[in-house]
Amino acid sequence: MNVLRLPSRPGAAPVTPRRLLPLACAALVGAAACASSPPPPPAPQPATLVREAGPPDPDPRVGLKAGLLDAGEAAWNMRLVSSTPPPRDFVGQWNSDLAFKDNYVIQGNFYGILIWDITDPSRPQLVTGHICPGNQNDVSVYRNLLFVSVESPGTGRLDCGTAPIMEAVSPDRVRGVRIFDISDIRNPKLVANVQTCRGSHTHTVVEHPGDTENIYIYVSGTAPSRPAAELAGCSSARPEEDSASVMSRIDVIRVPLANPEQAAVVSTPRILAGLLLPPRRMSRAPADAAEVAEAKARGMFVVEVPLLGEEMILPTEATDQLLAQIVAQRGGSGAPTAADSAALREMLPMLISSMIGDDNILTSICHDITVYPAIRRAGGACLGYGLLLDISDPVHPVRIDAVADSNFVAWHSATFSNDGTKIVFTDEWGGGTAPKCRETDPKEWGANAIFTIENDRLRFQSYFKMPAAQTPQENCVAHNGSLIPIPGRDVMVQGWYQGGVSVFDFTDPKNPIEIAFFDRGPVDSTTAVTAGSWSAYWHNGLIISSEIARGLDILELVPSAYLSANEIEAAKTVRFSDFNPQGQPRFEWPASFVLARAYLDQLERSKGLAADRIQAARVALDRAERASGGARRTTLDRLASELDAAAAEAADRRKTELLAEVARELAAAAR
Repeated sequence: MNVLRLPSRPGAAPVTPRRLLPLACAALVGAAACASSPPPPPAPQPATLVREAGPPDPDPRVGLKAGLLDAGEAAWNMRLVSSTPPPRDFVGQWNSDLAFKDNYVIQGNFYGILIWDITDPSRPQLVTGHICPGNQNDVSVYRNLLFVSVESPGTGRLDCGTAPIMEAVSPDRVRGVRIFDISDIRNPKLVANVQTCRGSHTHTVVEHPGDTENIYIYVSGTAPSRPAAELAGCSSARPEEDSASVMSRIDVIRVPLANPEQAAVVSTPRILAGLLLPPRRMSRAPADAAEVAEAKARGMFVVEVPLLGEEMILPTEATDQLLAQIVAQRGGSGAPTAADSAALREMLPMLISSMIGDDNILTSICHDITVYPAIRRAGGACLGYGLLLDISDPVHPVRIDAVADSNFVAWHSATFSNDGTKIVFTDEWGGGTAPKCRETDPKEWGANAIFTIENDRLRFQSYFKMPAAQTPQENCVAHNGSLIPIPGRDVMVQGWYQGGVSVFDFTDPKNPIEIAFFDRGPVDSTTAVTAGSWSAYWHNGLIISSEIARGLDILELVPSAYLSANEIEAAKTVRFSDFNPQGQPRFEWPASFVLARAYLDQLERSKGLAADRIQAARVALDRAERASGGARRTTLDRLASELDAAAAEAADRRKTELLAEVARELAAAAR
C-alpha cells in the first residue's frame, strides 16, 4: 500500500497519527474503527453460501450491508472459519502483511507486531501484541529471526517508542529493517536496526545456495531519500550525477545467522538502470474524471500524483493547514486571500515532487520483489515496470527482462506459477486507499496481468480483475496473494482490500476464471473508510487474510464444481514450517491416494481421459487402498501399466502420465 502524507509544516517530517486521510494527516479508518474501547465482537454472521456450477448471478457481493464488525457477508465455494478483531491497543491502526511460522501467524500492524496461535483455527489466540510503531511493519521470518519493514520518517524509532519524530534529521529515527529474535515467540527481542536511505516499504528474505551462514534481504523502499546528515552516503541526485544515488536500485542486507546484530547492507544493485519512462494512459476512469471536474469547479485543490497515476483532490483539512502556514509566513492573519490560494496551487506540484519524486520515480523504485529460489528467478514489481531477475547470485541480482503496460499505474507484486512458466503481476492503481472496483472502472485497470515466461522473456497473456462491482466507499484494487497447491493447476488466492478475498484459476493464462470468493459490505455506507483484505495467503490448508481494520480472518475452501474434495485434500498435504509469501517455495506433493484421485477428478472435469478408463482407475485405487503388502503393490503396478498405455491416446497425456507416476510411487511404498 502507498499512503501519501503532507507535512504539518514546511520542512517538518511527516507525522503519522492514528487517523490518516489520503495525502493528509487524517485516517481513512472511521471513528468506529478507531474507538479506544470497541464493542465486543459478535460471532461471525452466517454467510450466503452459493455452490452451484457457474458463478452466482446476481453476484451476492453487490449490495452487502455496511458495518465494521457486523457487515453483511457473501461467500462462494469457501467459508469463514473465524474472524478475530485486533487487541485494544491496536484498534484503529492498520493491519498489514503476514508471515507464518509453524502454527503461528505473524501479522504486521502500523503500531507493531501481532502474533497469533492458530492451532485451533476457529479460535485464534493472541500470543503477543508487541508495540513498535513503524509503517508498514511488513513482516518476514527465518528460523528464530523476524524481519520488519519501516519506512515512515515520523513513526519509526530506534527504541520502538510511540512518540512521533518531528525533526527533519534525528538520531532516533529508523528507516530500514528491524530484526527481532523470536526464540521466545512470546517476547520478541529487538537485536538490530539496519538503516537504509529510503527505508523499507517491503522486503524479501533470500537464501544463498552457497552460503549457509547468512541470510539475505532484498529491501524495496518507495519514500524519498533521507538526508545525508541523518545517514551518510544517501543522495537523491540522478545516478549519472552521483554514484551514491538511491535511484534505480534496491538494497541487499546480509544477516549473519549466528550474529544478526551485525547485519548490514552489502550491495545496492541498480536493477532499474537504463529503463525509459514507461507509457502512461492518458484517460481517467469515468467516476474519477467526474469527481475531479466537480472539485475543480468548486475551487478545491487538485494535484497530479505520478505515483498514483492520476489527479488527486486534496482534503480540505490538509489545504486549510497549508493555507494557514502561507498566511503566517507573510505575516498576515485571518482568512487566506485569493493570492494565498494561488500561491498554494503553484507550490503543490513542487511539494508532491519533494515528497515522492517526479515522473522519474517510475524508473527509480521497486515496490515488491518475489523470489523463487528453485528456479533462480525473481519477479520485481517496480512501479513503472515488471521485471524478471536472475538471482543465481542473490547478492547481485541481474535484470534479464522488463515489461511496461499503459493500463498499469503501479506494478505492485508478483507471483510465479509452481512450474515457473507463468507470472502474475498486480497493479495497485490508486495506492490501495481508493475505490477502483466501481461498476464503471475498466477491468484492465487495478487488475492482475498474467504473463508466460518463454526463454527468459515475459509474454503478456491476459488480465484478471475481481469481477464484483464495489461501492465508492470501498477501497478496492489488486493486492497481495499466493498460490494454492492444487496439483496440476495454477490457482491463486488474493486480497482485494474491501473487494474481499478472491480465488482464481490461471492454468490457462489466456482465460483466467474466478472459482471462489469471500466478501463483506463496506465499513460505512456513506463515508470512505480504509479496510479490507491487505493480503490473503494459503498456509497449510487454510486461507489467512489480514483485514486492515477488522483483524484476522481464517477461511477454508469447500468442494465445488471447480474444485473437488480430493483436490482440496491433496493441497493440504503440502506443508511448510516457515512461510514468507514473497519467498516462494516449490510445491511438491507426496504420493498419496488422495493425490491420485485429485488427478482423476481433473481428468474427468476436462474429459482428458476416457470415462471408462477413469472409472476403472477409481475402482483400482479403492481396491488398492483397502489392500496391503503384495496385493496393494500388484494392483497399483497393474494400474500404472494400464495408464501408461492409455496415455498415448488420452486428450490430456501429461496428466494421465502424472497419475501413472503416483500409482507407481504408491506401489513402491506398499509393504
